[in-house]
Amino acid sequence: MPPAETTTSTFTGLARQGTARHETTGHRFTVGLLPLLAEADLLDSPAGWGSLPTPAGAFRLEPVRPGRDLPLLTRWMNDPDVAAYWELAGASAVTAAHLRAQLDGDGRSIPCLGLLDGTTMSYWEIYRADLDPVSRHYPARPHDTGIHLLIGDGTNRGRGLGTTLLRAVTELVFDNRPRCTRVIAEPDIRNTPSVSAFLAAGFRYATEIELPGKRAALMIRDRSLRNLL
Repeated sequence: MPPAETTTSTFTGLARQGTARHETTGHRFTVGLLPLLAEADLLDSPAGWGSLPTPAGAFRLEPVRPGRDLPLLTRWMNDPDVAAYWELAGASAVTAAHLRAQLDGDGRSIPCLGLLDGTTMSYWEIYRADLDPVSRHYPARPHDTGIHLLIGDGTNRGRGLGTTLLRAVTELVFDNRPRCTRVIAEPDIRNTPSVSAFLAAGFRYATEIELPGKRAALMIRDRSLRNLL
């Protein structure tokens, strides 16, 4: 991740003001700033989306910082219920490599923690589905936004919280990504609780698709129906 002292919101503004502004204000860009600029361009900066009230509490996303978050995420990935679908069980290096593939990329996928009333309790990947290999398996539209989710603490599973959080994150996407008309998900078709949570959160089942390592249910939530569901 970029240095903690540089905020995404600062560089989102810089990215949108153009090169001339960069030169006249004396900002110097380094390689370390490029991930922030890529995030701002491709996913409209999830770090700045703010919080959303839900029946379970105030929810917000915070981009992952491996130096701080790796032990927690490694523990979650080694939970048998999580490992069955994420397939990232093992030493911390396994989880670190998964995160680094996103953090060292061009910003088309941003790993985030989900905080509920300030407590870290879930892991999310917000990604550009239209720029992802999944786009080869369905008629993608520009700015389709995909989401992956795991609820870290088993005590928070099986009581409808996943549905609440999926609704919240979808609303955050629609509120902060005006060019996005659809939110996409592709849970493993065997993961019945996950598919059910998406359906309850207003997603529709579109079709089954064959992805590397899994057969998935393509789930779609349309911006045009957000006020009807």
